[in-house]
Amino acid sequence: MHQEKNIKFDKLTVILYFTIVFIGWLSIYSSSYHETVSSMITINTIAGKQLFFILISILSSIFLLLIDVKIILRLSYIIYFINILSLILVLLIGKEVGGAKAWFKIGSFGLQPAEFAKLGTILVISKFINDKEIYLNSLKNLLIIISFIFIPSFLILLQPDAGSSLIYSALIIMFFREGLQLKYIISIITAGLLALATIIIGVNTTIKGLIIMTFILFIVLNKKPKKLMISLIFFISCSFIISSVNYTYENILESHQKERIDILIGKEKNKLGSGYNLNQSLIAIGSGGLMGKGFLKGTQTKGNFIPEQNTDFIFCTVGEEFGFIGSLTIILLFLALITRIIILSEKQYSRISRVFGYCLASILFAHVVINIGMTIGIVPVIGIPLPFLSYGGSSMLTFSIMLFLFIKLNSLKLERF
Repeated sequence: MHQEKNIKFDKLTVILYFTIVFIGWLSIYSSSYHETVSSMITINTIAGKQLFFILISILSSIFLLLIDVKIILRLSYIIYFINILSLILVLLIGKEVGGAKAWFKIGSFGLQPAEFAKLGTILVISKFINDKEIYLNSLKNLLIIISFIFIPSFLILLQPDAGSSLIYSALIIMFFREGLQLKYIISIITAGLLALATIIIGVNTTIKGLIIMTFILFIVLNKKPKKLMISLIFFISCSFIISSVNYTYENILESHQKERIDILIGKEKNKLGSGYNLNQSLIAIGSGGLMGKGFLKGTQTKGNFIPEQNTDFIFCTVGEEFGFIGSLTIILLFLALITRIIILSEKQYSRISRVFGYCLASILFAHVVINIGMTIGIVPVIGIPLPFLSYGGSSMLTFSIMLFLFIKLNSLKLERF
């Protein structure tokens, strides 16, 4: 393993990180501000706790930068196994919060293993692809990597936490970069369309459409050998996807989660029930106008009209108090950070660094799009935090470690591992 003599950390990435974290802390302070308790650093306040999480994350990141990165990389499979074990244990002994058994209670704090599982998953994927020196051009390799993703995703879905489970699908971006063939891309798009159709038009209508599609495929494959077998495999595979989505929608998702999806696709309207959060979110962001109402002056924010505003709906505080300009600034900061990670990933000498970078960028991108999307009504409200902005120690610590691990990998310019 070769390392450059002059190790230099990417300053732009670090600056973007601290800028977003600082804005997030101010937004959390504003969203939880009360005249009787105005301290930003007292540990018994939301802002004070978040500052504690930020400091712990920074110290952990500094420690990560100082140790030999080879230790982390060699422990990838162990870290992944510990993450899987924690996801199993939380189902057995975890504390239920908001209808999901997803937390370990530690004093007055909570630890969410679903967040840390993201680190373990992208570590093991990066290590596997690098060690085997493979590209995703064979079904065997693809299935192995998918299994690394499916196991934590499925365990998280059992909590149930459909939002956190959905995040893992964003890793498809890394798949494309690492040589996923067109036939698999078409298969993934088809699966997505079938899943969407199952929810929107129902399982029976979707099955009828699948029968027609299978018949068309059978005709198109007229000159192909074993056309009947191919058509049957297509029908069985698609039927499995449809039945799985229908089962998840009807039996695993909570009623409020189904209502939120139904509201988004127009099947249901409920401004006092599941649509309340979205309605209040739109009011808050819209009332901010171009320049916003000013720091600590958001009426929707101060009136506590928006549930979960410290976490899932933190973007509303930015929109109301800093307006369109502030909202756009946040989006551009995230866009700059994600773009920077991708640019640095393309410059890596080792595949483990590149794959890790693309996985990190993919997960960040998914969080930003889903979180901001659900606050403005283009994505179902499924409970996804906005990285570095939303309140929460597990999310802050996990994303900080992932980002600074990538910064360390980039600074060393690994040639091989």
